[in-house]
Amino acid sequence: MIVTTSQATVRSATGAANLDDILAELAVRRQEFGEQKYVPRDFVARLKEAGVYRAATPRRFGGEPLAPAEFLRIVERISVVDGSTGWVASFGSALVYLAALPLDTQAALYADSPDVVFAGGLFPIQPAPEAEGGFRIDGRWKFASGCMGADVLGVGIPGDASTDGKPRTAILRPEQVEIVQDWDVIGMLGTGSFDLVVRDVVVPREWTFIRGGEPTVDEPLYRYPAIAYAAQVLAVVGAGVARAALDYAVEIGAGRAGITGAPKLADRPYYRTAVAQAEADLRSARAYFYEITEEVWETVLRGDPATAEQNAHLRLAANHIAATAASVVNRLVEISGTAAIFHGHPLQQWAGDALVPQQHAFLGPGMVDAAGAVLMGQPPTVPGFR
Repeated sequence: MIVTTSQATVRSATGAANLDDILAELAVRRQEFGEQKYVPRDFVARLKEAGVYRAATPRRFGGEPLAPAEFLRIVERISVVDGSTGWVASFGSALVYLAALPLDTQAALYADSPDVVFAGGLFPIQPAPEAEGGFRIDGRWKFASGCMGADVLGVGIPGDASTDGKPRTAILRPEQVEIVQDWDVIGMLGTGSFDLVVRDVVVPREWTFIRGGEPTVDEPLYRYPAIAYAAQVLAVVGAGVARAALDYAVEIGAGRAGITGAPKLADRPYYRTAVAQAEADLRSARAYFYEITEEVWETVLRGDPATAEQNAHLRLAANHIAATAASVVNRLVEISGTAAIFHGHPLQQWAGDALVPQQHAFLGPGMVDAAGAVLMGQPPTVPGFR
């Protein structure tokens, strides 16, 4: 186990919560979350106690914003225990987006607590005609991960001349939204990435923001590239899942003989070689991932903007770790013999979980091309790359 972050208790509004204790509870409950297809509100409250949902709240509103690498390591640790819960926890970073809201709106948002859970179903973008003071929202949106435990929900609407064509996100209260529990997938079973339905609700303009738009809060975290950060928090979930699979492969390889009477897995050269190579690949991808994260954070702390090349490396490292994690788990399935073909085998769930990050739009193969273009001095080849 190589995932590291502070083992000390994390301060929260309700006192102190030890992340180790929360992860021990998660290990007991993860099957429950997968079966019901979402992380329930009571466990989201536990994540709040660990500071996950104030890690991107502006300090001026009572938050305790974490450096990106520190938050990423927390998400990775959670994902080692359960990828779905790591995915839901990763959206603790999404409050970075909300820093583009007007300051008065943010003050109202955080008036009761800095621990705010935001979940969004941002696509497909749905028409939202202007109404008096805002926009009339009506439609259905997909992939609202973590929506069952959210304090506020966002849906994607078109931009206009004032946004340079970039889409807006409209913020709603849970009672204004219907959640359609239609999540039926092979990986990340417990993320609760359900559909959101809104019917004829007017959202004031000041409760909308441009995702990745200019923040109204002047604190270091909101100068870190927001879209790249959004890709990173998802990619690192895959790294946690791959770590869990590797730890299992080492443990099971040392103790299990084949049903045919063949030598135990650890006595087979191909098994030892594959596990060793997977270990090297995952550690190498993590090194690049965290190295560029720290480099860009140091740039931001100096008061300088991240360069286009640094942003490209953030995006490339996120893609690389997501793809590497999926490859690692798939390789472990291949070398694990007939045991891995059965329903309920741990590697099957890890394989499904590791698949999801690399399939995300932020982490698709087009992003590697876009990163390459920027590194060669050309414009990015996909919209929204920066």
